Amino acid sequence: FSGLRAMKTLIDAEVARKDLAENLKLGPGGIREIEFSVQLEQLIRGGREPGLREPSLLRALAAAERRGFIAGERARLLRRAWTLLRHVENRVQMYVDAQTHALPAEPLARLRIAQGLDYADAAALDTALAAQRAVVSAAFAPILGGAAPASVPGQDALLALWRDMQSGSATSAELSACALDAEAGAALQALAGSHAVRSMSESARAGLERLLPRVLHAARHSAAPQLALPRLLRLLHNIARRPAYLALLEEAPAALQRLASLCAERAFLAGRVLAQPLLLDDVLDPRIEQLPLKAADIATEIAHLLDALDERGPEQELERINEARASLAFRLGLAFADARADAQATARRLAALAEAVLNAVLRLAEGELVARHGRLPGPGLGFCVIGYGSLGGHELGFASDLDVAFVYDSARVAASSDGARPLEGAQWYQRLAQRVVHWLGTVTRAGQLYAIDTRLRPDGSKSLLVQSMDAYAGYQQQRAWTWEHQALVRARVVCGDAQMGASFAQLRQRVLARPRVPARVAAEVSAMRERWRAERDRSDAERFDLKQGAGGLLDLEFLLQGLALAHAARVPLLTESTSTVALIGALEGARALAPAPAATLRAAHGVLLQRALTCTLDDRPRLVAREPALMQHAAGVLRVAASCGFVFAPEKT
Repeated sequence: FSGLRAMKTLIDAEVARKDLAENLKLGPGGIREIEFSVQLEQLIRGGREPGLREPSLLRALAAAERRGFIAGERARLLRRAWTLLRHVENRVQMYVDAQTHALPAEPLARLRIAQGLDYADAAALDTALAAQRAVVSAAFAPILGGAAPASVPGQDALLALWRDMQSGSATSAELSACALDAEAGAALQALAGSHAVRSMSESARAGLERLLPRVLHAARHSAAPQLALPRLLRLLHNIARRPAYLALLEEAPAALQRLASLCAERAFLAGRVLAQPLLLDDVLDPRIEQLPLKAADIATEIAHLLDALDERGPEQELERINEARASLAFRLGLAFADARADAQATARRLAALAEAVLNAVLRLAEGELVARHGRLPGPGLGFCVIGYGSLGGHELGFASDLDVAFVYDSARVAASSDGARPLEGAQWYQRLAQRVVHWLGTVTRAGQLYAIDTRLRPDGSKSLLVQSMDAYAGYQQQRAWTWEHQALVRARVVCGDAQMGASFAQLRQRVLARPRVPARVAAEVSAMRERWRAERDRSDAERFDLKQGAGGLLDLEFLLQGLALAHAARVPLLTESTSTVALIGALEGARALAPAPAATLRAAHGVLLQRALTCTLDDRPRLVAREPALMQHAAGVLRVAASCGFVFAPEKT
């Protein structure tokens, strides 16, 4: 920004000195300002957006418009102005047969140029040019005119302390004068003494000194300055070698204040930014409140980022998938924290994100395996990933593991792949599942994709990682326990072969719709719930465990799963739902739940899920004070459960 601003200042001075106000390229609202508008987006975002690395201005403008970096109306206005200015410039150069950007002064020459462009006279052309140049000036003015104020309160004292810290002569009195507590003082001293700061160029160090007082000012205007400031200072340490981020924070006071609020109020998201400074791109993105976050948008975004890769290879693709996952999850966290999305929409979108990532990783693993061992005969992949628990139930949290199982086509168990190093079908699918698990757990600059739990597969950790559909079906139909059929209520295929997905859906429907004795189901589900509560409930006299506590999220899940198992033989439509909200609606439609109890469960689910996600964003365990309103919802869950014959143990005290 400062470089572009300095360049623009030099151009403006040259325009004034040489009286070039009407210059088509350098004058106000001219071609150069359109170029600056587009090139600034290319400089800022071209590192992560290969589509912006385009030498043609119009194609770069179109790419910035497609990705939402330049609004559609602004892009249309710039394109129209560019077209007129370039046409006039070309006509002038043709007329005078010289490389010039100024309209000739002679009236006859101006008239000929105007009429050559289908204007009635020179005045009509001048009017059109003035209108378009005014549009360009209005669009360009905010770009380089938005610098932060020259100073903020307490700036001189803070900079004096900063310089003394760098020289090792800072005093406790200086700390007190700047109203810094011990933690903030230690963070500032660590920044001042860091190698990253000591090795900065003079211009970068000057930029940091301009930014520091604004950081302190933003922290003091946050909800919790004592939390915000140390985190912001640690972030500056992490990005000290990235002067572009320092410049962007200096130029965007609103984004800096948003970042300070994040550090003050959302410890989980602040921790993500500290660990992955690339997420600053999302904090600084002016589109943040308009970015689409629905399931289809999430899958499209990941596909776009993979398509834009300059280099193809498993490591590069994994890195880009991980960056996309981190960015999208972070945006979902911001939307939830800002109340732009409720808990149910957020959990559903987090599950959609995990599903999109699994699809991308499966394609990556498949490509790697095919390159080494070839393909197995038959249509499609013959393999699918089954999502259980919160993934299958469209209700994922910000830090949830993924409960999955892998199943393959039984008909290909003895087939051989067609590569130079062929494998038998069972071994080929075993390798495929292993690669999926490997890539999901690989740590990159953006962290790990997801922790994976495969213990819900038949026979748990004692069995092979991947099983044939026949083996999976035999287990579910002959040997599975009631609690495993409970888990099947929330299971669905999240990626893989469509035909395998259809086979799994048919199997699931047959197993869940098997006739059962409702009283026996209630007794077995209640017994399993009591066992889990004894092992996992962390509630005490003052605090309530949102997941494991009596009347918490797990009681609600067990109740719905038990009701689905008890009534699915009578109402097979109950097998079509996996999410909590959909199950409540299906059970109400099947008259297994009356309207009033169904409403009680919906309300409790919304509140419990909202509180659970909020705890994660605050980086707190899901243990909360026993507030009367919250405990009324928990009591409502227990009351509905008891009315349906499910006896969940009294809560711990």
